[in-house]
Amino acid sequence: MLTTQKGKLDITRLSALVDQIAWMREHDYEVILVSSGAVACGRQELKVDHQLDSVEQRQLFSAMGQAKLMNLYYDLFREYHLHIGQILTMKSNFETLEHYRNQQACMELMLNNGVIPIVNENDTVCLTELMFTDNDELSGLIAQMMHAETLVLLSNINGIYTGNPADPASEVIRTVRPEDNLDQYIQTSKSSAGRGGMESKYHTARTVAEAGIRVMIANGERDNILIDLLTKPDSTLHTEFLPQQTRG
Repeated sequence: MLTTQKGKLDITRLSALVDQIAWMREHDYEVILVSSGAVACGRQELKVDHQLDSVEQRQLFSAMGQAKLMNLYYDLFREYHLHIGQILTMKSNFETLEHYRNQQACMELMLNNGVIPIVNENDTVCLTELMFTDNDELSGLIAQMMHAETLVLLSNINGIYTGNPADPASEVIRTVRPEDNLDQYIQTSKSSAGRGGMESKYHTARTVAEAGIRVMIANGERDNILIDLLTKPDSTLHTEFLPQQTRG
């Protein structure tokens, strides 16, 4: 949702996302943002005149683009006098207890001091089997690590449909209970700009809901979607996964 059809970073969409997060902070919500966009930023900055394989492209463009992306976030959040901090993580950080706790403690420290953590995978060193499936998987791990109340997965459609989203007869599935199985409704296609897709969001949502966290899948291209999910969820089109158990 942060890129245009041509694969460039959508600054207008990025700015709208920041506006909504600023509203959430003003209303005392703690927010952790898991954001892609580094590779798209880097691709805009540098035109290479020789062939690069897919790994080299990810390393080069993400290394350049991460700096630009964070500068954009910095400038946008600064308009609201909000502080941000960058977390670049790897899959191995969730597999080693010491790294897991260090990462958890860092984000807790940031939140306790009013700093918004912006998390992304460290694409410069995470290759092939070391990579997260996508940022859906990463956000699910972060939500569980930080004992979040709600995980919001933003897509370019309104949620999980009963058929092809382009078919007028298809409807958004509004509520998913722990015992529901939606495998038959999951589309395996994904956007050209990302590694994820609805299949990934569905599996992440189920896993996180089983851990007792509410999950919402919604259309990030809709104006004020985050605010609407918080203030008028019943009238805001989205798919919600109910948590398996209520935490005390």
